[in-house]
Amino acid sequence: MKTFSVTTAIRATPEKIWALLTHAPEYPSWNPTVEKVEGRIAAGEKVTVYPKLNPGRTFPVTVTEFKPGKAMTWTGGMPLGLFKGVRTFRLRRREDGEIEFVMREVFSGLLAPLIEKTIPDLQPAFDAFAAALKKTAENA
Repeated sequence: MKTFSVTTAIRATPEKIWALLTHAPEYPSWNPTVEKVEGRIAAGEKVTVYPKLNPGRTFPVTVTEFKPGKAMTWTGGMPLGLFKGVRTFRLRRREDGEIEFVMREVFSGLLAPLIEKTIPDLQPAFDAFAAALKKTAENA
């Protein structure tokens, strides 16, 4: 199972951070890892991500968990669970008052051992996403 994750502390309200994470049309203005995000980021909705890392490719996902200000999950992949990618976003207030942001993606399924070989190293993109979210939320 291939996994990528990033954690950062953000000095902003969960509402500010959540607004950035759930407003698809604005993603390119603050997020250096995507060309665009289409769709409405809300419970049960379908969203299409156009990453800069793989120009010309799209990644359709469904918002399978949506707890405003706390947690969100995007799930995509192949039918019958042959290959699945699950990206989670978590916000948690720390004792010092900052908000801990955690983003994690796990790839699984019967075809995962084959498909994972073609997945590039996403860690730099995860790090860039978290840094940009932090900077934008703290400067908002």
